Amino acid sequence: MNKKLLIVLLLVGGFTTVFAQKVYTVSSESYADVKVFVVSSESYADLLVYKVSSESYAGDNNGKWFFVSSESYAKKKIYFVSSESYADLKIFFVNSESYAGWKNDSKKHLMY
Repeated sequence: MNKKLLIVLLLVGGFTTVFAQKVYTVSSESYADVKVFVVSSESYADLLVYKVSSESYAGDNNGKWFFVSSESYAKKKIYFVSSESYADLKIFFVNSESYAGWKNDSKKHLMY
């Protein structure tokens, strides 16, 4: 009975973490899933991002990001580019969780 319970808990836990918006910053553009540029104003952003303090607060592609310490825990690997023209996604970091979210829905697929 304990083995069955453990398997169920592992499966449920695995599925819930798959959907969390956990990101890892890679050191090279070639390793990235998405190239990101941080814009100076939210009006230029595709996505408004709020950095959450715990992975349990990470969102499901809604702009609530948790930066993980290991690439293996990440849902998406991102690389911060130095020029807007090289970016797949333009983000702006917000100070309140309630402001996080997509402004350009056509880019949403990048973070799935």
